[in-house]
Amino acid sequence: MDIRGRLQPYDIELEALAKRPRMELSHSALPGIREIILKAYQAPERIESTPGITAAEHYVPGLAGQPEVRVLVYTPQEAEHPMPAILHIHGGGFVMGKADQSDRANRSLARQLKCMVVSVDYRLAPEASGQNVIDDCYAAFLWLHTESQRLNIDQYRIAVIGESAGGGLAAGLCLRVRDSGGPTIAYQAMLYPTLDDRTGSLFPAAPFAGQYNWSAESNRFAWEALLGHAPGEGNVSAYMAPGRAQDLRELPPAFIAIGALDLSRREALDYAQRLMEAGVAVELHVYPGAMHGFDILPDASVSKQFESDRLRALTRAFSQYNGPSHSVSVGAL
Repeated sequence: MDIRGRLQPYDIELEALAKRPRMELSHSALPGIREIILKAYQAPERIESTPGITAAEHYVPGLAGQPEVRVLVYTPQEAEHPMPAILHIHGGGFVMGKADQSDRANRSLARQLKCMVVSVDYRLAPEASGQNVIDDCYAAFLWLHTESQRLNIDQYRIAVIGESAGGGLAAGLCLRVRDSGGPTIAYQAMLYPTLDDRTGSLFPAAPFAGQYNWSAESNRFAWEALLGHAPGEGNVSAYMAPGRAQDLRELPPAFIAIGALDLSRREALDYAQRLMEAGVAVELHVYPGAMHGFDILPDASVSKQFESDRLRALTRAFSQYNGPSHSVSVGAL
């Protein structure tokens, strides 16, 4: 056996990511990191061109007394009408990132699934509160549902997906929509989601988890920025930290994908287990040797498998969904 394989638990195809200098978030570092992201995704050469896909920027109504919310809308020119839709929530530790960063991936989703994709440019912490962040996601979902007829989308086939912090916000949005008695969400896809503020603070990190790409230190900073206080303390809304939710019944069927070396592995596995115990259908994937955000290296075999699993799950969800009832059997889809 290769000694390197015994000493390093990561997939060798992900070595470039494993050996990349780890970004540590802090109040002093955050402005510079945001500026780098802003320049990278506002440059004209970053705007993708995908045959058969039209892209547009919109500002949709915020909740009462709150500002409009910027969204990017990707529409396939050839699709069934009404078509299914995806509300996408980007990652970035709650404190950085833009909807634009997922431009290429969202164009690909719209093309392959023949669905509309709406990506939310939500306000960021710490300038915005955690309530503001989830409010922006909720406002974008309400707009998508309310305007479904004009947009030619099927209001009963709207899925919510997100990666990292966006995965946690997607889960929180599903909880909020359920509790409000609001419109139906057909499916939720949580990609290496950040679900519980107690990870890395009140709950110690599991062995090897968080050694690559996203550390417990950065995780604590991100949660403190979102919550306005130290993570792991006080009463925290389940809409911001879904891992704290007491009742997971009557939520949409779920897809959860996590790397075996991800700091969030334990909370993702726990959430999947609790969803199943609550009668929610769950498809769970754990990718060996993969760390947080591993799909940034799309040519790695594990990243290709992840993308295939995600597309297959969403395709099945859109083809099988027949209405607002969540009375599905427990287990994998």
